[in-house]
Amino acid sequence: MVKEKEVKFEDKIKELEEIINELELGEIDLDSSIEKYTRAMKLVNECDEKLKNIEEQVNKIVNENGELEDFVTEE
Repeated sequence: MVKEKEVKFEDKIKELEEIINELELGEIDLDSSIEKYTRAMKLVNECDEKLKNIEEQVNKIVNENGELEDFVTEE
C-alpha cells in the first residue's frame, strides 16, 4: 500500500487563501461555492490541529536525561 504524501502546512494555508479569494469574488456558482467552503473548513481544521500539536511540542522541554517535561514559566 502506497502512503499518500502529507501536504505541508504552508501549502494548506496557500490553498485556503486561494479559496477565500475565489469566494470573496463571488464569481463561482452556488454548488462550487459550497464545495470550496467545505474544502476550506477541512483545511482550517487540519491547520488548527497541526498548530495545536506544535504548541504542545513547544511547551515541553527536554531534561538532561532526555525526558520531556512541561515548560513552566515563573510569573
